[in-house]
Amino acid sequence: MTGSIFPGGLRSDGLPAALSDPRRIAAVLATGLLDTEPEQPFDDLAEVAAAITGCERAFITLVDEDRSFWKSCVGVDIQQSGRRQNPARESFCYFLVGLGDRFVVEDAAEDPRTRDHPSVAPMKIGAWAGYPILGPAGEVLGSMCVIDENPHPWQPAELAALGTLARAVSNEINLRGTLAAARESLLVSQALARSLQDSLLPPVLRPVPGLDVAASYQPAAGGTTVVGDFYDLFHVRGPWWSTVVGDVCGKGVEAAKVTALARYTLRADAAQHLSPAAVLLRLNAALLAQRQDDRFLTAVYATFRLTPGGLAGRLCCAGHPPALIRRADGRVRQIEAPGPLLGIFPDIQLADVRFRLAPGDTLLLYTDGATEAREQLGAPQAARPLFGEDALAEALASTHGLDAAATISRLSRVLALHTRDWASDDTALLALRVPPHS
Repeated sequence: MTGSIFPGGLRSDGLPAALSDPRRIAAVLATGLLDTEPEQPFDDLAEVAAAITGCERAFITLVDEDRSFWKSCVGVDIQQSGRRQNPARESFCYFLVGLGDRFVVEDAAEDPRTRDHPSVAPMKIGAWAGYPILGPAGEVLGSMCVIDENPHPWQPAELAALGTLARAVSNEINLRGTLAAARESLLVSQALARSLQDSLLPPVLRPVPGLDVAASYQPAAGGTTVVGDFYDLFHVRGPWWSTVVGDVCGKGVEAAKVTALARYTLRADAAQHLSPAAVLLRLNAALLAQRQDDRFLTAVYATFRLTPGGLAGRLCCAGHPPALIRRADGRVRQIEAPGPLLGIFPDIQLADVRFRLAPGDTLLLYTDGATEAREQLGAPQAARPLFGEDALAEALASTHGLDAAATISRLSRVLALHTRDWASDDTALLALRVPPHS
């Protein structure tokens, strides 16, 4: 290394101290390219480097603390050499790492910086030119270099092209790192969104004595944000129970805040008011009192008790898709209970509708992710038909004889087939069934 002065000094073995810089080593390892197989994008760039400069050999290397790994090498018989690397001491790449800049030698045997280098004669290095491959923070990861067996007076155009190719290699590596980080971030975002969404749903439905209950929540495909679909089932007082399915407009943290407010307001007021309409009116007032944007909520809420003949209840719908009842013989009917959205207007009119379930009957509550499920991707949205209320009613009719869990499972499969497992919206389903007499 006669004639070379490295800004970071030398290691005890006489090589540049920059080779052992922990941040540089970490950046090299982060590429995930050490000891990997050749790849066409890198081989193509190395071929171009050799062609432009007229050199017999071209390399794309990654340099760790002890070696220079050849990610791509042109003009080298790998089968004969049996390896795609050489020790750092035997490579000119350490000059680049130590200097943090390009390294160019026109006559390696005469240049004072390289004439005593151990690889000049064995590797037939007449001339060498290389530019650093840089990491995202400017770390020198390795080099894009060419070797001529004879002395070579490098032309400015050749060096400019080599520098451009080195930047292209750097960009390829860094873009891969950015993509990997983005994928990791997406996975983390999805996990956080699902965790927050799950916190807004009961982990398991509380069992209701004498009743068969089941629910499911299916997130939209590829979703990374929390949405407002929710459901709940809880004891009110005495023989009375309540259940609700709701849908908050929008997504994200703000929607989650509205969802949490809705769930806990409903639970708090349910014990004071057995009328679903009265409870939803209280929720409407709470939403308006806390309102900070244009978010609104739809909900279907029911209060019920078991009777000797099955189940008797009252239901109120606020801008939500109508509840469905599947009779024991498979007939399905809607519970017509139209009402306005919650959280928009202070003075709204809501009314309760009575309903009954006999043994074998099932009540289904759901969000619009079920009826608005689109057939498939790959076509304009207008050309992708919605699943629709009629199809949902038919699917529910086909589940007669099934318990609540099997009913929810069957409906989920039907929707998945319709969307080809790529749901455009989250979907909540909840079923209450009176078991048939044994």
